[in-house]
Amino acid sequence: MLPEVVKLLKDNPDHIIFEGLCTHYAGAESIENHYRVVNQIVEYKRFLRYFTRNGLVPNYRHTAGSAASLTYPQTTMDMVRMGIAQYGFWPSQETYIHQFKKNQAKDSDLRRVISWKSCVMTVKEVGPGDFVGYGTSYMANKKLKVAIIPVGYTNGFSRSLSNSGRVLIHGKRVPVIGTVTMNTMSVNVTDIPNVQPGDEVVLVGKQKRLSISIASFSEMSNQLNYQTLARLPNNIPRYLV
Repeated sequence: MLPEVVKLLKDNPDHIIFEGLCTHYAGAESIENHYRVVNQIVEYKRFLRYFTRNGLVPNYRHTAGSAASLTYPQTTMDMVRMGIAQYGFWPSQETYIHQFKKNQAKDSDLRRVISWKSCVMTVKEVGPGDFVGYGTSYMANKKLKVAIIPVGYTNGFSRSLSNSGRVLIHGKRVPVIGTVTMNTMSVNVTDIPNVQPGDEVVLVGKQKRLSISIASFSEMSNQLNYQTLARLPNNIPRYLV
């Protein structure tokens, strides 16, 4: 197959520019794929030598994503397709451990740059025996003060976090109660005085001395970091700070 590719490139210099030669190391974030990744590096170099011997030198050699660039530094070459690391997150716990052993890395080596926030939409009181949200998944056993947050599963806050998720309000960790709906959720703010509409709600990030990380959010919703970040829809306003 390679001879045919070389011929195609050489026969069509006005139509095809050999701009780059790339590959992707699937699973580079896991040590169980080490043998496969090492073999793929060898194979890539074989392809590169073949093209070079035939007078075809790519302008760019790029093979590494976040995990490969951190774990296999020889793969960085001319360009790196930085993904999750550009947001300050380790591709996996194994990647972090590898860097820690190698460079005594700390969390501060990658600075997390994402916070996910909303605000209180309204505050309601419910009495003993009242159900909160759809169905009967949560029944109040005493008088409660409930804040409604305009974030639901269409916004990336998983329905699996019904009756188990946590958010931060006034620097306190408060529980999600009832079923997470399409675009709202309810949280129990009974023990937090003076919660008002418009108050900041942190879903991921820091508020005063407490924080909720992407990793902990992902663990609560049984997702990978990648899934959590990728499921944040485009219609959520983004602000650069």
